[in-house]
Amino acid sequence: MGKYGQVAVQAARLAQKNLTPIEAWDRVCNHVFGEGSPSAKKSCPKHAFLGLCSAGKIKGIPKGLLPDSKNSEYSIKAVEIIPTLSLPIGKKELWVKVLKKIGENQDKQHNEQMDVVMSLWKEGLITK
Repeated sequence: MGKYGQVAVQAARLAQKNLTPIEAWDRVCNHVFGEGSPSAKKSCPKHAFLGLCSAGKIKGIPKGLLPDSKNSEYSIKAVEIIPTLSLPIGKKELWVKVLKKIGENQDKQHNEQMDVVMSLWKEGLITK
């Protein structure tokens, strides 16, 4: 599990208790990476996490209206694909399958979205 996967798992657990998904992500990210750092501000993994929250794909976090982005689409598609695969699967392999499924250029680089998805999946935090 990478750093953004760790952030996603901790943020999900905080959002299940008493924080909004955005507040939880920002709090954990600032703690892990340092407040205001480029890594804490990175949007791709954040929007992957928020997309899953908005779609009701994380246990204990109700569906909601959160910022929508291409990264939301990637993470939601990944959650749909994982059950059809033989595990274990690597982040890069899952990324290629997501891009293929949504018809995007497969040369596009993964930017930690799949770390978020796979970490939440491995921790049993994704609704099935």
